This record gives sequence, C-alpha cells and structure tokens, in this order.
Amino acid sequence: MTQIMLTSNGLSTDDIAANFLTLFENDPGQMKACIMTTASLQKEQNFYARKAQEDLVNLGFATVDFVDIEFDDATQLTNYHCIYINGGNPFYLLHHLKHSGADQVIRDLNDKQVLIGVSAGAMILGTNIEIAEFFTPEMNALKLQDLSGLKLVNLCLFPHSNREDLFKDPDGRTIAQRIDVFEKCYACEITGLADDQFLII
Repeated sequence: MTQIMLTSNGLSTDDIAANFLTLFENDPGQMKACIMTTASLQKEQNFYARKAQEDLVNLGFATVDFVDIEFDDATQLTNYHCIYINGGNPFYLLHHLKHSGADQVIRDLNDKQVLIGVSAGAMILGTNIEIAEFFTPEMNALKLQDLSGLKLVNLCLFPHSNREDLFKDPDGRTIAQRIDVFEKCYACEITGLADDQFLII
C-alpha cells in the first residue's frame, strides 16, 4: 500500500520533515518528487508550492518537478517516488483529479511511492470534503455536487483546525463549536489537523 502523510502546512517543522523521510527506503538523492499545483490559481507560482519545492530540494531530492493535472497527463505521476499534493481550493482540486483520471492513477500507486497531502491536498484523500462546503461554501464556485473524496484514508479531515483567524464566524462560534454542529447534523466524525500536526497512514 502507498504510504501517505497528511499535513495542514507541509514540511513546516523539523519533526514533520524527519518523519516524512522515514517513509522512503532509499536516499532522497536517488529519488524524484513532484508537486501537484492544481488546487491553486497561481499554480507553480504559488508561494506554498515554491516553499514545498525548496523544502524537498533541501531534503536532498534529486528532482523536484511541478505537475498540474488540470493540463498535464495524469499518468506522469507514476514516474515519481513522491507526489506532494499542494493546497488551495479543495473543490477545484477534487474536480480536476476526477476529470483527469488522476484519482485512479493515485489509487493505483505502488508501495514504493509516497503521497503527501497538504491542506486541501489532505482533505481530498479522505472520505469527503463536505466540511469544506460547511465552512467555506464560497470556495465551491464550480458548484461541485459530488463531494466524495478519493477515500484513501478513512477519515474526514479538517486542516488548519487551530486557525481561528482563517475561519471567522459572524456568530462568534469557535471552530470546535462549528465542527460539533457539523458532526451532529451529518452523523460523522471530523479529524482536525492543526498546522504543526501530521498523520501517517
């Protein structure tokens, strides 16, 4: 099974980076990584995509490319040891993953490849992104109806769960209070992921 790391903020701490490296059998200098930029309108010019490239280069990866499955052939993902799915708009990302066939390519990755999902890139690997519709419906400009994720992890993720500044509520409710409302309405459990946290599946 493909090894998966989920984060809110990428390889932002020494602890996250160290745990990330344990997922690989070989030295990074022998491996190729790609950063999927599809979720951001700025694509490879996105600050976080550039930061991810810098982080992976600093960790020693021999090659770090940008891939945008909105325009690029999704099958090229199979050429990389590490696929880093950058954040941005989860609705846009999910639409293009399914439209391009990248969703199936990712499901078929071999056990020598590592997948890291960051923010929106982590959300879409879970069961669904309905929590994004609940918190940020304005992001769903595509009016995406099918919010089911790739289901590579049996979790419904909410990244940046410690960032009250990102998810301000006009009624003054905290993130935790609104998640509680969502869980009761949808009879599900949300897994929060703070900016300095990670999960390895």
